[in-house]
Amino acid sequence: MFDEDGRLDPFLKTLLYGVFALGIGKMLWTWLTGTAVAWIVDSPWAWLTDHPWWAALICAGALVMLVAVTRAVLVVLGFAGGYAAPLPPAPLAPGPDLAEEGVTFRMRELAAMSPTEFEEACAQLLVRDGFTGVQRVGGAGDLGVDVRAVDGDGDLVILQCKRYRARVTSGHVQQFNGTARPHHGADVAIMIGLAGFTEPAATFARQHHITVLGRDEIKKWAHGTHLYRAVNVLT
Repeated sequence: MFDEDGRLDPFLKTLLYGVFALGIGKMLWTWLTGTAVAWIVDSPWAWLTDHPWWAALICAGALVMLVAVTRAVLVVLGFAGGYAAPLPPAPLAPGPDLAEEGVTFRMRELAAMSPTEFEEACAQLLVRDGFTGVQRVGGAGDLGVDVRAVDGDGDLVILQCKRYRARVTSGHVQQFNGTARPHHGADVAIMIGLAGFTEPAATFARQHHITVLGRDEIKKWAHGTHLYRAVNVLT
């Protein structure tokens, strides 16, 4: 019934809107054929009274249009809700003010981001969790590092963020394993896969002490749980 962000399933929402529209249409039809019919005598209204189903469809369509126009006006005026504001550019400067803001993201927000925006969102979540020295370094020639930070114990944390539509494969984890610790000196190596990981990829990660975050762990982290509590970090 509800999606992973706690919102009503789109199909059920559409169905409820349809039922509501038909109810409004029936009320209008009752009014048109009752009190109003006595003084509404023009030919268009007479036609509507002779075609009740067409009248109901027209009323439902008018209601949908009214809702759409109202939402559009609210967006223009700045009253409608939406996704998070544009993310700040990397590197992120850690500080108590940003860490106290309680930054969170919905899964559908993360899915709609570009790879760079996804990396910046992960960096923001690290700052929220109290990590220091948070910096997004992803890009050409990053050698497997998208975000780097230092945790409360002084350990260097290296993140690779995969906003793929398909699950992360074992080959990607092997490449990350070849650079995270040998090249970058990571104490904690973490891979984040928005679409999850294949079983061979997860098995390889466990064997080489690489922490992986799939959808379930990312959801907990993005919704407010500290990174180390969202998943069992292997060090």
